[in-house]
Amino acid sequence: MTPIQKRSALGAILLSAGLLLTACADKPGSAGWCETQKAIPKGDWTGDDRKSYAKHCLLDATTIGSEKWCENLDEKPKEDWTTGEVAEYGEYCVIKQ
Repeated sequence: MTPIQKRSALGAILLSAGLLLTACADKPGSAGWCETQKAIPKGDWTGDDRKSYAKHCLLDATTIGSEKWCENLDEKPKEDWTTGEVAEYGEYCVIKQ
């Protein structure tokens, strides 16, 4: 194996490992993400972290995947759901029940 092939193989391995690790991270706005954010000093939060926390973590009804969130989405007409809501409902309300 040439040095270039070795570097390419190592790069592919590192990229795959990075993708696997990010796939395991909690989605911003989910209950797990909210819990993780509570442990992080507020000064270390990004602007997006602050917005997501305020939008999804302060009220149970807006925390993605919470029981109340699932109930609220159940009451919303399905034709009004966004693509993201469909995916999140499947992941947090159907699969994890």
